[in-house]
Amino acid sequence: MRLVSVKHVESGATLGRDIYNDSGQILLFKGVALTDRLKARLVDMGIYYIYIEDEITEDVVIESVIREDTRHKAVQTIKEEFKAISVETKLNKTINLDHLSKSFTSIIDTLLKDIKENQDALAMLQEAYVHDNYIFTHSLNVTVYTLGLAMKLGYSSKKLNEIGVGALLHDVGKVSVPIEVLNKPGRLNDDEYEIIKTHAMAGYDMLRGVPNIPLLAAHCALQHHERIDGSGYPRGLKGEHIHQYAKIIGIADVFDAVTSHRVYRKPMLPHEGLELLYSGAGQIFDKKLVETFRETISLYPIGLTVKLSDARMAIVVKQNKQMSTRPVVRVFNENGQRIKHYYDIDLMEFLDVTIVETEATLATVK
Repeated sequence: MRLVSVKHVESGATLGRDIYNDSGQILLFKGVALTDRLKARLVDMGIYYIYIEDEITEDVVIESVIREDTRHKAVQTIKEEFKAISVETKLNKTINLDHLSKSFTSIIDTLLKDIKENQDALAMLQEAYVHDNYIFTHSLNVTVYTLGLAMKLGYSSKKLNEIGVGALLHDVGKVSVPIEVLNKPGRLNDDEYEIIKTHAMAGYDMLRGVPNIPLLAAHCALQHHERIDGSGYPRGLKGEHIHQYAKIIGIADVFDAVTSHRVYRKPMLPHEGLELLYSGAGQIFDKKLVETFRETISLYPIGLTVKLSDARMAIVVKQNKQMSTRPVVRVFNENGQRIKHYYDIDLMEFLDVTIVETEATLATVK
């Protein structure tokens, strides 16, 4: 399968993967021939990149980081628990999260199992999902990225559970934000942004002191928008005054936010999201954590068309988990001409060849 831009894919191309909503229902089945009308519908649903069937990569299988049933069950649990918290908050009732601890611990255990079984770097492209509510899917994605990075850092089972719960609940304070501000179809003005910023303290107030929820989870909610130079919120904490968990979740939070569809902008591809993190590495983000995150995620998703330093065009067909910047690619174009016999090269073995450009829009390169 090949990853292409919806806006540039040829009409008649065949969809390579099912497209789901958050409830696990298939909205568009693989095998469907794409028409101009279907392409427009996909863009309206916030789907900017899709996998299509392609003769060059017909033997390439795209594996999900987490199983579909894991994703759907996790999103549904997050949705139900957040809504319950929202109701109790509005009624000024004491939040009872005893059962939530068990629900989220179960989710974390399943996520860890799926991540450990995955042989590739983490790839969480949003092309296959239509979201009913961004906050629920975002909470799950941030947790997956957080757990992947924490595992890379060698965290113990206890710490993985702590930071996992913190990641799942990092945005719980948003249930107190007015829905018209939270779901505004456009950029926030200054006053609205100040309202959004209250979610960090609100989340902390909701979680601190709740039995069976680690106090560190409350601090994750409080600090995930703090930045090491003191430019973050709500307290403007600097450097070592920010808990390590919050620094990790902050990186995962930003990366997922910029690589996910929002009403006011299209998503970045993973390498673009990482470039944004690197632009703040050492200043607003911990540089060592950003570097480790780079080793954790898949920068060039399987199926993505890339341009090599020697001008050859190729498609990513396999990840090298030990170095996501140097995947295995399948060359299909040399000297500007489509070649008859495609061949694979492992960029780990050809160190003089690098990826210099990525083009999800080159679905029609001849």
